[in-house]
Amino acid sequence: MQARPNILIFFPDAMASHLVNHPQSITPNFDTLSKRGLSFVNAHTPNPTCSPARASLMTALLPHNHGVLQVEHAVDDDQSVLRNVPHWAEHLRDSGYHTGYFGKWHIERTNKLENFGWVVNGCDEEAAVKNIGDGNVNQGNLLGENSFQHYESGPEGYNDLLHYGVTDVPLEERRIGRTVKNAEDFLEEALIKTDPWACMISFTEPNTPVICGKEAFDKYDIDSLKLPENFNDKLDGGPSIYRRNQSVYKDTSERQWKELRACYFALMTELDQLFGRVVKKLEDAGELDNTIIIVSTDHGRYLGAHGLDAHNFGAYEEIYNIPVIMAGPQIRVNEKSNALIGLQDIGPTLLNLSNAKPLPNVDGKSFAHVLKSEKNHDFNLGYSEYHGCRFTLTQRVLWEGSWKFVFNAFSDDELYNLSDDPNEFKNLIKEEEHQDLIKDLTAKVWKKVKETKDRALMGTHYSPFRIFPVGPSI
Repeated sequence: MQARPNILIFFPDAMASHLVNHPQSITPNFDTLSKRGLSFVNAHTPNPTCSPARASLMTALLPHNHGVLQVEHAVDDDQSVLRNVPHWAEHLRDSGYHTGYFGKWHIERTNKLENFGWVVNGCDEEAAVKNIGDGNVNQGNLLGENSFQHYESGPEGYNDLLHYGVTDVPLEERRIGRTVKNAEDFLEEALIKTDPWACMISFTEPNTPVICGKEAFDKYDIDSLKLPENFNDKLDGGPSIYRRNQSVYKDTSERQWKELRACYFALMTELDQLFGRVVKKLEDAGELDNTIIIVSTDHGRYLGAHGLDAHNFGAYEEIYNIPVIMAGPQIRVNEKSNALIGLQDIGPTLLNLSNAKPLPNVDGKSFAHVLKSEKNHDFNLGYSEYHGCRFTLTQRVLWEGSWKFVFNAFSDDELYNLSDDPNEFKNLIKEEEHQDLIKDLTAKVWKKVKETKDRALMGTHYSPFRIFPVGPSI
C-alpha cells in the first residue's frame, strides 16, 4: 500500500447541508460515506457565492485576499480577478501527485487549469455561465421531448428563465454524466500507476436550473414533501433587503416550491448514483482504503427556507452551512465533528496528509488532527465574508459556540442563538441583555479583519463609518 494517500473530491454546486442526509432525500452512497468517515456538521463556506468560495478552496485564502469577490462573469474583466497566489494542487503536483480536474471551474477566466496544478485539465468551459440571464435558456434543448418544466417570469422587463424541470435525456448524455465519465477515464489510467493521484469532480448541479432525470424524479412523491419549518418566516427582524428579496417569490405557490424540491432531491439522487459509481471503481481496484474521499460544495441553497431561493442575500445557515464529509486513512469512522472549519482549510489539510509542502501566508489551516480526534481542537471560531453579487454588499459572519453574529455594513446587524433558534427566526441584536456579547463578537470580527489584512474594513475610522458599537482598534 502507498504511504501517501490518493485524493478524490466530489464537489456539487449548491448542495445545501440541510438537504444532505435529509430524511426525504434518497442518497444511499452519501449516507454510506458518512458512516465510513467523519461529518463536519458546523462547516461553513467562506462566501455563499460560487467563484469566491471555489477560489478560497483552491488558494486557502479568504476572498478579500485572493481577489475574487463576486462571480467573475458578472463583472468587468478587470474585476474579481484571481491574484497570482499558489494553489494547493500545485504543491501536490510538485510533490509527485498525478492530478486531474473535471467539470465546473468558475474561478478565473483562462480555464487553463494546468497553470494551477491540474495536470489533466477536464474543465467544462461552458459550465460557469450556463446562459443564465441571456433569456435564451439554451439548456432548454436538453430537456427532451417528454419533459416537465417551469420558468421564472416577471415583473415586466425581466427575461423568462428556466427554474426547474424534468428531462427524458439519459444521465450519461447530460453534462453531469459526461463530467463523471471523463473523470472515470482519468482514474482508469491513474489506478494502474504507482504514483499517488488527486482527482476533483466538480458540477454545476444541483444549482439553477434544477433539471433532473425522470427516473430519479419518479422516486419522489411531490405531495408528501415537507416545506422547511421556517418557510413562512416574515423576516421582520432582519435587514429590509431580505424582505425585498423574499417578495420576488410572493406568487410562488406551495405546490411549485414542492416541485422545485422534488427536482432538487432527484438531482441529488443522480449525483449520489454517480458518486457511488466512482467509489465502486476505487473499490474494485483495491484503492478505496488508501483514498481520502471528500464530498462537499461551494455554498448552500434556500429551496424555500425563509421563503427564499438561490443563495444570495441573507446570512442564514441554509446558504452558509455546507456539508464536508471525509473518509479514508487516518480519518475517524462514523463520527461527527463540531469543528468550525471552512473551505479555506481543506487545502492545508490535504497537503498535511500527503506530506507535501504547505502553502505560505494563507488564511486557512490544517485540521488533520481533528480527523483523528475531537479532543482539544482549535477550530472554535468560524468566519465568512460576503461582498454581494451584482448588488454590492459588505457583510462578515462569525460563529462561536451556539452564537452567530452577522456584521452588516448596509443595515442592522444580526445575532442568533443557533441552539435555541436553529431556524433563525429571532434576531437578538437589539436585546439589552446581549449588548456586552455583541461588543465582544464585534471585537472578534475586527480581530479577524486585522489578522487577515482586510484593508477595506481596517481603515473605517472616518466619521461616516463609525456605525459599530466598537471600532477596528479595539
